[in-house]
Parts: sequence; structure tokens; C-alpha cells
Amino acid sequence: MATTDDGTPTTLLAEVKSAVTARAALLVTGVLGLMIAFITSYTGAFHHPQPRDVPLAVVAPPQTAGQLAGKLDRLPGSPLDPRTSPSEAEALRQLQDRKIDGALIVDPRGSTDRLLVASGGGASLSQAVEQVIRAAEKEQRRTVRTVDATPADAGDSRSLSSFYLVVGWCVGGYLCAAVLAISAGARPANGQRAVIRLTVLALYSILAGLAGAIIVGPVLAALPGSILGMWGLGALVVFAVGATTLAFQGLLGIVGIGLAILVIVILGNPSAGGAYPYPLLPPFWQAIGPALPPGAGTWSARSIAYFRGNATTGPLLVLSAWAVGGTVITLVLATLHRKNTAKSSDGERLPA
Repeated sequence: MATTDDGTPTTLLAEVKSAVTARAALLVTGVLGLMIAFITSYTGAFHHPQPRDVPLAVVAPPQTAGQLAGKLDRLPGSPLDPRTSPSEAEALRQLQDRKIDGALIVDPRGSTDRLLVASGGGASLSQAVEQVIRAAEKEQRRTVRTVDATPADAGDSRSLSSFYLVVGWCVGGYLCAAVLAISAGARPANGQRAVIRLTVLALYSILAGLAGAIIVGPVLAALPGSILGMWGLGALVVFAVGATTLAFQGLLGIVGIGLAILVIVILGNPSAGGAYPYPLLPPFWQAIGPALPPGAGTWSARSIAYFRGNATTGPLLVLSAWAVGGTVITLVLATLHRKNTAKSSDGERLPA
């Protein structure tokens, strides 16, 4: 039987209570919850990808375009969201502007049509659209030839490099904030300390954004596009995630790191449209993805790499909102923490 320092016998239950505090037990329970959420989120998002309402342009003679679009719209499971387009040039413009994910160009004089896709926006989505169109064309005794109008780069065969780049930036953002918390306390002692942390995070974000852009660009040749554009995006992603993590820590202390992991890693990564673009994800993940930093970052990175920066205004506003929101909450909570600490200290000096 175990004994205390003075030789008094102690029970196993008492030893357990002494070794595992209530706080430690709660933290372990929280970690278990995060693990379960991780498994649920990733498996739920990826276990059964199928296209839903994929935007598709239909270019056909006026007398048949509407009828064909209607047939495609009524396919079982609603895999497509077809709309007619007046010309191939207009359909191609919409594809490059990321307003559609494919365009069916009907040949009125033959039986072989063309399908324009953009694998730079996600190879799995292009392949899914091709499968749906091939099956639909086969029923009409027609064939289709796929043309990749915006192909992924040779070093980015599955168009996943942009996703992994953004994931790396996100990891760097919340780890930087976590290190600041571990080294100097989860909650800044005052507003000035909060400003210092945010300044350190901003400098770190600039360096991290540049490092990521150089690695995927000149070093590995994994992504084309503007290095300056990628650098700016990376700095914004890292700062947005780091500032959000600082805000969560200001709200919950060290537990805020777990909340950041929940939002960024567990919910954000599988819904980012990386491995499977948004139209292939289940409704829940499809809905939350564009509003979270990994999704906004991945969309923007692909646009910079393959679509001349088109359709990035919304995602950049999302990232800016996380950055500004995290900054404001961090500063406000630090100021309130300072005031509460001062009041508590004044109260202790008052006579009983």
C-alpha cells in the first residue's frame, strides 16, 4: 500500500486524485472531444464525395439549349446546376472568372461535343463533372471530348499544392500564437502587451507568407502565379489565424488553443475545398468552408495561381474579417483584464 511522506497509508483513489487534478481531467476530456470531432469531421466530409449543383454552362443552338439544360438539371441527385450561355467565348470567360466549373459545347452538326473544365480549380471536381456529362451524353447516343481550359501545373498534378500551402500557413499562425501564450501567459497582462504580441505576430506573418510563396514557387515549382500575390495572401492567412487564436486565448486562457484547433483544423481544413472542392462536399461542410480561413485561403491561392486572381474579393474580405476581429477582441480583452486586475488589487488593499 502506498504511504504519504510521513508514513501514513493512503488509498489508490487518493493517489489518483493527487496525481490527476480536476483541471487536468477536464483538459484530457477536452482532448478526447477534439479527437472525436476530428475523426467525425474529416470522415464526414470525405467518405462519400459526390457532385451537387455544380455550375455548368451549356452552349447549344437556341432552339435546343434550354431543353438540354433542363434535362441536365433533372439528373438524379442534382449533380449539375446548368445554365445556357450565348457563346463558347462567354462560357470560357465565366470558367476563368470561376463563376462556373464546366461548359458543355454542343456540336449541332455532329455527335461529339466538347466539355471545357478547369483542373486548376480542383482535379477531383473536373473529373466528377466529366463522369456526369459522359453518362448523360451516352444516354443521348452522343460522345464528349474533354478539354482542360485551365490545367493544373505540372508540379501540381492534383491541384492540391495550394491547399497544403494554406494548411501550412494556418498551422504557423496558431502555433505562433500558442508559443506566445506558453512563454508569457495565455492572456496579455494589459493592452500594451497585447499590442506587442500582435506586432510580433504581424512580423512573423510577413516572413511566413514570404517563405511559403518562395517554397511553392521558385524552390519546388509547385504553383505558378504571382509570388507577390502569394506572399500577401500568406501574410494575411497567417495573421488572421494567429490573431483569432490570440482572441480565443484571451477569452478562455490556454483552452483557447483547443478552440482554435477546433475552428481551423477540425472544421476548417476538411471544408476548405482542397482535396474535394465545395460542390463535392456534403452540405454542412460546403456551407461553412468559404467562411473559415482555410477555405478562403485555398480558394484565393488557386485563383492567384491559375485564374489571374479572379474571384478573390469575397475570400480576402473573409480573411480580413478574421484578422480584424481577432485583433479587436484581443485588445479589448487585454484592456478589460488589466482593469479587472487593478480593481482586484485595489480591493485587496482595502481594510476589512
